[in-house]
Amino acid sequence: MTSLLTRVRAKLFIRSSLTSMHALDGAYASAARGRSNDFEDLREYEHGDEVRDIDWRATARLRTPMIKRMRATRMHTVLFVVDTGRSMAALAAGDEPKRDLAVMTVGVLGMLALRHDDDFSVVMGDAERVRRLPPRRSEGALEQALRAIDGAATPRSPASARERLLDHVARTISRRMIVVVVTDEAPVGPDTERLLRRLRAQHDLLWVTLRDALPVLPTAQAPGAARRDVDSGWEVPGFLHGDEAVVREVIEQRTAERAHRDALLSALEISHAEIGAREQAVPELLRMLRRRAHAGV
Repeated sequence: MTSLLTRVRAKLFIRSSLTSMHALDGAYASAARGRSNDFEDLREYEHGDEVRDIDWRATARLRTPMIKRMRATRMHTVLFVVDTGRSMAALAAGDEPKRDLAVMTVGVLGMLALRHDDDFSVVMGDAERVRRLPPRRSEGALEQALRAIDGAATPRSPASARERLLDHVARTISRRMIVVVVTDEAPVGPDTERLLRRLRAQHDLLWVTLRDALPVLPTAQAPGAARRDVDSGWEVPGFLHGDEAVVREVIEQRTAERAHRDALLSALEISHAEIGAREQAVPELLRMLRRRAHAGV
C-alpha cells in the first residue's frame, strides 16, 4: 500500500522538481519563525526572496545568486484542526473527496513543520467525538496522522461539527501554537465568529477552506452521473442539472457566503486559503504563507 505521505510528495514535486519545496520552505520560515542569526546553509536565489539574504561572497564565487538560510532558534507546534465528519467524505470542487484535500493540506504543511524542526499535532473529530493526537516530530507520526484523517471521514461518519472542534481547542489548549483550521464551505455564523475571535487572541491562526462541489452540474447531466447529499442520501433530480437559473442561484449563494467568510477572516487578520483540487494545494498554500509573511503576522 502506497503511503499517503508518498502521495503528498508526488504532488508536491510533480511540477518542477524541488522548486515548490524550496519556495514553500522559504515562505514557511518567514511566516512561522521570524529571523535568526545562526547560519544554516546556502541555496540558489528564487523569485520572491529577500535581497538582504543574498550572500554576495558565495554569489561571486559560484557565479549565481545564493541565499543564506538561517537556523531558527524558536521551535513551534503546528496544530491542525481538521473536520472529519461525514461532510468531508463529500466531493470537492475537483470531484474528489474533500478528505483527500485535507490529507494533502496537512501533509504539505506537516512536512514543512518537520523540515523546520517544529512539532505538529492534530485535533480531529465530528459531532460525537473529538480526538487529539499528541505532538510529534517524525515522518512516521505524520503518516499515522494522515491515515487517521483519511480513515475518519467516511459517508458513515457522524455529522460534521466545526464549532465543536474550535471550542475544544479554545477550552483545552492554552500554550500558544500555530493553529491551522482545515474545513469546508459550511457557512460561517455568529458562533464560528465568536470562537475565531477567541482563538485569534490565543494562537497564530490560519484557515484553509476546501471548496465543495456544486450540487447541480452546470451542464446537462451525463448518463450515469449523479449528485447525492452525503447527510440525507437524497439524490439531486437529473432535470435540475444544466438548469441555468438553478445553477446561477447556487453560485450566487456560494459567492455571497464566500465573500462574508473572507471578509471576516481578513478583518480578524487570519491568513486563509481556498483549495478545490489537489493540484491547487501547493500554489494556494504557498500564496497563503507568502501573504502571511509579508503581512508580518
